[in-house]
Amino acid sequence: MNDTPPPSGPALRKSLGLLDGVAIAASSTAATTSIGIGLGVTAGVVGLHLPAIMLLAFLPILGIAGAYSRLNKVEPNAGNGYVWVGRSLTPWLGFLVGWVNIVATIAFLAYTTAVTGSAMIQLAGEAGVHHAAGLTLDPGSTAQTTAVGIVILIAVTLTAVTGVRTAARLQTGLLIFEYVVLLGFCGYGIVTGPHAFSLSWFDPFAIPSASALAQGLLLSVFCYWGFEAAFTVNEEVRDPRDASRAGLITLVTMLGLFLLGSIAFQRVLSQDELAGHGAQGLAYFGDRLASQPLAALPLVALMFSAVASLQAGVIPTARGMFAMSRDRTLGPVWGKVSARYGTPALGTLLIGALATAVAALALVIPRLADMIMATVNAVGIVVALSYALTALAAAVRFRSLLQEDWRQGIRAVVLPTLSAISLLALGGYLGWSFYTSTDHLEVSADNGWFLLLTPLAMIASGFLAAAWAKWVRRSPYFHSGRGTDADAPQLLATSR
Repeated sequence: MNDTPPPSGPALRKSLGLLDGVAIAASSTAATTSIGIGLGVTAGVVGLHLPAIMLLAFLPILGIAGAYSRLNKVEPNAGNGYVWVGRSLTPWLGFLVGWVNIVATIAFLAYTTAVTGSAMIQLAGEAGVHHAAGLTLDPGSTAQTTAVGIVILIAVTLTAVTGVRTAARLQTGLLIFEYVVLLGFCGYGIVTGPHAFSLSWFDPFAIPSASALAQGLLLSVFCYWGFEAAFTVNEEVRDPRDASRAGLITLVTMLGLFLLGSIAFQRVLSQDELAGHGAQGLAYFGDRLASQPLAALPLVALMFSAVASLQAGVIPTARGMFAMSRDRTLGPVWGKVSARYGTPALGTLLIGALATAVAALALVIPRLADMIMATVNAVGIVVALSYALTALAAAVRFRSLLQEDWRQGIRAVVLPTLSAISLLALGGYLGWSFYTSTDHLEVSADNGWFLLLTPLAMIASGFLAAAWAKWVRRSPYFHSGRGTDADAPQLLATSR
């Protein structure tokens, strides 16, 4: 295999260490937000089997993480999956991976913008503020939560412009507070909760139906989504291997936190309480365990988590688009590096602007809980596709290990392949269940055609953008799938 590096583009500033990568990846995964909101939404699908679904979803994600880590060792690149899939499979699928990650993250930023606003309005309510500017504050209103959240999105985007080092320091402080509160309340809930612990919580076969299992897995995959943010800053770490370590550390930490949170929630809340409070689940959990002002701490932690994940969402997306711009698959505006900050500053600002626009479009779904369900389902399907293609790229790239070292072959080829097949089957089954669930289209989180149309539109737009990049921009990426490796060292001379 020819490993001659392609021409270099503008270099990002190397300033990150292992802990910075962990902070960015952990903030992007947003454990507190996933626990505070995702557990209630997932419980509405799988009932009191949250620990089972979190453990089951972790298995394919672990295989995906291994694929990311191995590929990162041989080719650290800010474009990661976009470059790896393009080189090992086909540039069309590689571009699709880069594209769907961009549009999925922008959708996520729009959703998290509303979640952040909801947390702030809930916190205002706890402080006795129930009216503002002649309006009755409603943390379940998409319009109100989006308006408040957009202000926060603008602020964190400006912070992200100054560099990932500054962002990582802010996120580290937020994470420490979040985890102290989360561990304290969840630990106390496990010890004092009124509902008896049951081993049936860990039994995936007790989940009501195959469709509930599929949707629960997709929701759980969404909860784990974000660990790969560590790999998008692999050109800005002093040792690219730290990106792999940060991603794996984050993933294992998330599993522990999700299991702790799911057990604590089910010890303290009934199934109806879990499913019925949705986006306000963490606040309700805190109220059941403590009186004010201590009961407000989980809500503050949720707000911090949402703010951090907003910033963590902006950073990897701007880096991915920076890598694609170097290859002329996207316009040159995304590849401009600020001389002052050493970051893709203009691209970062544009990402914030796009997320703001999409957040405003989400106002067609008036209730926050409905918007969350619609967004999570759409993003979950395209994320599963992106993960699966990256895992298959690893399997193809390292397939020679099956003959050279069967143990390495199992880890590098078999496990990623099984993970990819499971995620593709999951997304396909869920898409089919959406298609057969109704006979008409309407903009509603309860409408299967709408839930299916959204991820299909994301994927279709990717192929259209790829065609433009190939035949109009005449990007050299489509000749080989090779990405421009601006300043990352070649750690290994061969694909092994």
